[in-house]
Amino acid sequence: MIRIILPFIALVFGLWAWNLPAAPGAASSWAVYDQSLLLSGLLSIALMSLAMMLALRPAWLERPLGGLDQIYRSHKWAGILAVVFAAAHWLIEMGDDVIESIFGEAGKLHDPDYSGFIDAMRDVAEDVGEFAIYLLFAMLLITLWRKFPYKYWRYLHRVMPALYLLLAFHAAWLTPLQWWQQPVGMLMAVLLLSGSIASGLSLAGRVGRRRQVRGTVTGVKTPARYVTEVTCDLGPAWRGHRAGQFALVTFNTMEGAHPFTIASADQENGTVTFLIKSLGDFTRDLSHKIRVGQTVKIEGPYGCFDFNRRNRKSHQIWIAGGIGVTPFLAWLEALGTNKTTVPEADLHYCTRNAGQDPMVARLQQLCQDFPGINLQIHDSSKGESLSAEKLSTGGPSTAGEEVWFCGPAGLGRVIQQGLRAAPFRLTRFHKEAFQFR
Repeated sequence: MIRIILPFIALVFGLWAWNLPAAPGAASSWAVYDQSLLLSGLLSIALMSLAMMLALRPAWLERPLGGLDQIYRSHKWAGILAVVFAAAHWLIEMGDDVIESIFGEAGKLHDPDYSGFIDAMRDVAEDVGEFAIYLLFAMLLITLWRKFPYKYWRYLHRVMPALYLLLAFHAAWLTPLQWWQQPVGMLMAVLLLSGSIASGLSLAGRVGRRRQVRGTVTGVKTPARYVTEVTCDLGPAWRGHRAGQFALVTFNTMEGAHPFTIASADQENGTVTFLIKSLGDFTRDLSHKIRVGQTVKIEGPYGCFDFNRRNRKSHQIWIAGGIGVTPFLAWLEALGTNKTTVPEADLHYCTRNAGQDPMVARLQQLCQDFPGINLQIHDSSKGESLSAEKLSTGGPSTAGEEVWFCGPAGLGRVIQQGLRAAPFRLTRFHKEAFQFR
């Protein structure tokens, strides 16, 4: 989020401030009111435009932003901040009577006189904006309400592009005319045009279409309780993937796409495998909901959880929790095809019950050919838990520790916070953020 949203807000604020000396009214109370109204509205529609553009899943932004998961995280926070500034804009607009009761009408700035058509359109834009902002507040509340079913939420979320177009109409007609001759107006024009194009593509169902491949489910297994292993044949249309990447998988059109890490290395034959844990309504008893031979739609690959991007001067610490072992399984499979790239690393696997977890044996089998990879199993049924203090710091490198984490978000936060306070140098903590909603 910091990589794009904060610099973006700084840019919008800077261009607004650039235009400030030309604003009428100097530093009067009504001028402060008007500029606060304009700034809050500008930030809201700018962030909403950014959110719409990020929703297109632009693959070219993956590397600079750290993967599609980080793009969607930025999309989410851009949307939340857009609603926050929209609420501020609405409250300021509703507060004009309070300002008038305190300071009177002296110095109040009046809108210029427009022709009948422009004046009528501005009235329509005000009404449309007020209606749209109420819908925007409702959408935010539903989005933050975790108990609201995803399969229904995703349909509501699909109306956001239409809602954006209403707010873009409101912003375009109510932006001061003098702004269009200033840098802030040029930025507004670019954002409104880009956001409108993104909204049109989204409403037309064009998002991610070029990266979508249809295939067939060729295998369904249940290697462990609450875990389903699904193998899919995508044929030559699949362009391949890097170990550690994920894909958006659609088994059921009504349910929509879900992100799952690809648990297999690329074999250049169009075959991909997913290990899917029962975490929600759809993934619960997944093996009974899908069958061999059915059609599957897969979009991707996405993500930058790629061991080839590791810092070769840093000691590697790989941490997997539960189903978060999937990218590391793919890493180890990929290493087996090219042993010249095998790094030295400590691989920590956290499991609830090692004796009943088939992934333990699978990891042990994959690691036995790589003496440089030190596998450590942490079995919570035996009171064994992983913490920052327990992580090995005796790596061969003095350039610091690089941690790659995939697992429960709570465990990741605890370990990351503990490592920041640890006596050794942490060069990087890389983790995926799969909570797209």
